[in-house]
Amino acid sequence: MENASFPEQTFATMATEVPTIFPRLGYSILSYLMFINTIFSIFNNSLVIAVMLKNTQLLNAMNIILLSLAVSDLMIGVCGSAVVTITNYKGTFFLGDKFCVFQGFAVNYFGLVSLSTLTLLAYERYNVVCTPMAGFKMNVGRSCQGLLFVWLFCLFWSVMPLLGWSSYGPEGVQTSCSLGWTERSWSNYSYLIFYMVLCFVVPTAIIIYCYGKILIFMRKLNKSVEQQGGKQSVKDNDHAVRMVLAMIGIYFLCWVPYAALSMVVVVDPQLYIPPLVATMPMYFAKTSPVYNSIIYFLSNKQFRECSLEILSCGRYIPHGTSSGREISLSPL
Repeated sequence: MENASFPEQTFATMATEVPTIFPRLGYSILSYLMFINTIFSIFNNSLVIAVMLKNTQLLNAMNIILLSLAVSDLMIGVCGSAVVTITNYKGTFFLGDKFCVFQGFAVNYFGLVSLSTLTLLAYERYNVVCTPMAGFKMNVGRSCQGLLFVWLFCLFWSVMPLLGWSSYGPEGVQTSCSLGWTERSWSNYSYLIFYMVLCFVVPTAIIIYCYGKILIFMRKLNKSVEQQGGKQSVKDNDHAVRMVLAMIGIYFLCWVPYAALSMVVVVDPQLYIPPLVATMPMYFAKTSPVYNSIIYFLSNKQFRECSLEILSCGRYIPHGTSSGREISLSPL
């Protein structure tokens, strides 16, 4: 395997080439957009974490998974959006080679954790909803075991470029760092192929399968409940499913362009990709941490009330929090 410490191009060379890659106004616009994204990413996910940790009775099996998702999204905001806000303001990645490798590793790792956590969430809900006769029962211990596997699995694929299988380096307009998508070597191509199949295609297939089965099951269940007059139960179940589907749909909307870019590089290694085109999918992906927490707030009354309690410094008292009901996504 080739040395993955860093691509041959140095930051000294990058600094002299930046003006020809992208105009100064372009860097300023990217910096402004990433600053807004950073504020929302950090604030929103910090609020989710604070709500769940403050209301410890709400840390049930499903919400433990959501807490993990909020942590990984927060770290994407801190290690990704916050860093590129500063580097775009400067117009170059001035933080050095080692920090570039660190940023590429961190964004790759926490992005994989977010996708894998959504996959775990879909799988657990599928078992609860569609296989009740199999004796499946969710509990905090099982959720923690699943999350441990997720974080270790993602760590493996994020560490490999540090050990020589692929690499981390500057991308696009040279103000952010990620996997070496444009590195022309068989080592890099082989990593990208396995990476795309095991870390994106397979999780996507699992999510589509699980939620497809859930939707089919829910449609049959709703018809049965409606015949018995249980309209409120039907409404509550549909609400929970729509919230999760919205989370997953937005995540894929953010990350599919980035995945598509990597596949294009593998399929046609000689294809020239303009720096701005290579940059935008990754910057678009960095907006993904903003949306999940917004979905929590808009779609769940309990979460809104607990959030308002924290934001008002305790002056607002949420209704029903003493009952131990979970914030969202109770098993259907």
